[in-house]
Amino acid sequence: MIDVKKAQRANFRKIRDEYVGHLSDNDRSLSFSRIPGLLSGHLTPGVVLAGYVAIGSEADPSRLLVEAHEQGCIIALPHVVSKASPMRFLRWNPGDALIEGPFGLMQPDAQAEPVRPDVLLVPLVAFDDQLMRLGQGAGHYDRALSVLENSFAVGLAWSIQYSPALPHDPWDMPLNAVLTEKSWISL
Repeated sequence: MIDVKKAQRANFRKIRDEYVGHLSDNDRSLSFSRIPGLLSGHLTPGVVLAGYVAIGSEADPSRLLVEAHEQGCIIALPHVVSKASPMRFLRWNPGDALIEGPFGLMQPDAQAEPVRPDVLLVPLVAFDDQLMRLGQGAGHYDRALSVLENSFAVGLAWSIQYSPALPHDPWDMPLNAVLTEKSWISL
């Protein structure tokens, strides 16, 4: 299973890189630029929304985070110290400084206020019909989602990151929805 997931990660990263590389400037600027209605119902003032800082060709939630912050949501970003350590979510305001963490992640300083996300925008390499995600392979989000049982997890992806079925392990956690540049997908 490890080799199958590794091969699929490489394949979907290549597909994603090529797709994003061929997007027009206009398509790039419009993608993930506004909170869609089906997500906005979960983002009332005071709700903690966790996002991430995109790396490479990942779907970029930055404008969604800014809009949610302007609407009164508390914004959090993940903080990672190692592959084995649990990921924490730390409060962050758009414009606050970020530090470089492991794996090329940009994250809040370790001294920032820890918060518990109500809604999470989750990066992924691929997603399937059951809203299972193929992540980077360290298991940080699966471990976090397993203890955030009442949180609403939304995968953020380009539409070409879809696969009808992905291999998954018993510990892999499904998403509640996926937001692509084209649609909102939920079960």
